[in-house]
Amino acid sequence: MTDAEYVNIWMRPERPARGPKPTYSRAQITDAAIRIADAEGLEAATMRRIAAEIGAGAMSLYRYIPGRDDLVELIADRLQGEIDVTGLPSGDWRADLTHYARELRAMWLRHPWIATVHRALPSYGPNQMLLIERVMGALDEHVSIDENLRLMALLNSYVESAVREEISSAEEVRRSGLSESQWMARSYPRIRQLVDSGDYPIFTKIVQQARQPRLSRDEQFRHGLERVLDCIAAALPPVSAP
Repeated sequence: MTDAEYVNIWMRPERPARGPKPTYSRAQITDAAIRIADAEGLEAATMRRIAAEIGAGAMSLYRYIPGRDDLVELIADRLQGEIDVTGLPSGDWRADLTHYARELRAMWLRHPWIATVHRALPSYGPNQMLLIERVMGALDEHVSIDENLRLMALLNSYVESAVREEISSAEEVRRSGLSESQWMARSYPRIRQLVDSGDYPIFTKIVQQARQPRLSRDEQFRHGLERVLDCIAAALPPVSAP
């Protein structure tokens, strides 16, 4: 398809102006794709498989969703709709961004395969647009729109990197067949060797003094998020005294 022929999925009417009412909806197809992806990964969510899930003919689904890229855009936007931004902006930017970051992490953890569909380029779906308005609205009165974009990129990058590491670690532990504590115990002899060598003083401090590795995943995320929010606070103009 050439650029001249491309039509954004959100600009395509879901229902034809004339003719019989469609049997299915994009929402039904998208929800079926997400159910399959949750169970078996995104690659399993083919048009044929989705059709079988909802009891349709595979080719008939192309009347609703022209291609795979369009399906991925619908899935990505649907998942963004799981992020609850009710009541944002509230006037308390730090509380708003804390709430958003926690919601975003929770959504990723519910659907860890999202790492394979996360897209840097926007598709301008309705849920994405709602997030932009509500979440960026938290900082809108404090900074320019360019600074707002930079600060939101900082926050989103932190959440994404933290949750990717969390998902990756959980998958490694799962594949090993060990519990997380067993996984760590297996590494102990090598850690002891490195510490006893005296060659790695910073690593030794990490092993002996660092509190971070001993925190729960929730606590680690919260502590990291507070540091990111502190950085955002430092970029905001000072509040004038009354």
